[in-house]
Amino acid sequence: MDKEHVKGAAKKAEGQVKETAGKVTGDKALEAEGKLDKAEGEVRDKVGDAKDALKK
Repeated sequence: MDKEHVKGAAKKAEGQVKETAGKVTGDKALEAEGKLDKAEGEVRDKVGDAKDALKK
């Protein structure tokens, strides 16, 4: 497992918290920020997959 996988999982979790908090409080900016963080986490996860594939 590449460190990008760990960073990606953490960023996705952070994004989920922000998105949920934004929905609960009605803060559309926070909700959008959470969605962006989740997307960044997905990208980091894919980068980790690519790095793992290159190592093999």
